[in-house]
Amino acid sequence: MDGFNAAIDALSGAVFMKVPVLGTQIELIVLYLALPMLFFTVWLGFPNVTAVGRAIRVLRTQPHEGEAKGDVSQWGALSTALSGTIGLGNIAGVAVALTMGGPGAILWMFVIGWFAMTVKMAEVTLGLKYRTFDAQGHVHGGPMYVLKAVGTARGWPRIGLILGGSYAFFALFGAIPMVQVNQSFAQVKVVTGFGNGWAYGIILAGAVALVTLGGAAWLGEVAKRLTPLKVAVYLIGVATVLILHAAAIPAALMEIWHGAWSGQAATGGAVGAFVAGMRRAVFASEAGVGSAVMAHSLARARHPVSEGLVALLEPLLGTMIVCALGGLALVVAGTWKSGLEGIAITSAAFAQVSPSFPWLLAVVVVLFAYSTLVAWGFYGLQAWGYLFGNGPKAQWSYKILYIVALPPAAAIDLGRVVGIVDSSFFLMAIPNVIALYLCAGELRRDVRAYLATPEED
Repeated sequence: MDGFNAAIDALSGAVFMKVPVLGTQIELIVLYLALPMLFFTVWLGFPNVTAVGRAIRVLRTQPHEGEAKGDVSQWGALSTALSGTIGLGNIAGVAVALTMGGPGAILWMFVIGWFAMTVKMAEVTLGLKYRTFDAQGHVHGGPMYVLKAVGTARGWPRIGLILGGSYAFFALFGAIPMVQVNQSFAQVKVVTGFGNGWAYGIILAGAVALVTLGGAAWLGEVAKRLTPLKVAVYLIGVATVLILHAAAIPAALMEIWHGAWSGQAATGGAVGAFVAGMRRAVFASEAGVGSAVMAHSLARARHPVSEGLVALLEPLLGTMIVCALGGLALVVAGTWKSGLEGIAITSAAFAQVSPSFPWLLAVVVVLFAYSTLVAWGFYGLQAWGYLFGNGPKAQWSYKILYIVALPPAAAIDLGRVVGIVDSSFFLMAIPNVIALYLCAGELRRDVRAYLATPEED
């Protein structure tokens, strides 16, 4: 066991190795994910400015069933992807950014979220371009299929298989979001006093099973309804906090602005604020990790770039709106300076409104955790299918394994289990970003050609 623990520690140390940036330590994997955000934003002509309006119009004119290949609508695919990205990281992650980098980190989260829009567009466009259909007409897609196809097209079939297989392997472990179960139980325990972790985990796993066993179409329907609900409930709580502290909003905005450049209240100064904001924005948006590609690959889309435009909206909604408003609420409430950590900071801010508001947060946390578990169960299934086939036995084997793995997360100390899950999650980014760079030329040609065509009525 000591050897196993040492191996996990070594893996985590390698994945999250830190390098000095202007005197501040930052994980190398975060830089690895941030660089393509800058590159592709310039390379593709700033679609995060010029194409947002068209992305919204694509959703308004999305093809109906039978008009294009795919298992779910484009709105359903977007909702499924948002179910995975808008999770507890958007609540606890903002609080972590504040404690690490001060109010200035909120501005940098917003800015990096803007750059993340382009990477989401690029990776999803490739996912749609290289997705496959089985004999029954069902879709299978994700970065592993992109890597396999690109490797073959460039005369490197073995390299493509290795990179695609490595992505799928890491995704199997990265797609077990045990922290979601653990953190949601922690908030439920605080407000209700219910302390039976196993019972909570079993109930949550059962709810996940209802959707996971139902297939992709059902997943899209549930996500389409649950995602707007959970975001709306959370933003109602945030808006109430902001209304309660309305007089403090102008000063808070100035504090965020000055903190981003001077960083006097932030650990590590302005650089510390930037690093903290960048780290949390990269983690929250998952841009470059490739996970959302597996959800968007299901979409009924007329053109790969049209679904890429839909994906462009993910960081806009999840990071630039949800995270930014949540961060502003914590700054005006002042609870980020209370010595609390993580979601407890948000809970304390909600409690300023009413003693019952932490209950509202508990509802939000459970909704966020549940939708994330459902979405990531599907992502893991896609990786499993790539490695072991998409037959009924293989599919059911993974679904059962995934559901059984959830209950213990509420009852145990995650410790090194979290280390291996988190490490695997970010290792997914390594082959995915390689695929983006390999396809940079064709991406620019495809995007330019699509944006030059007339819009669909």
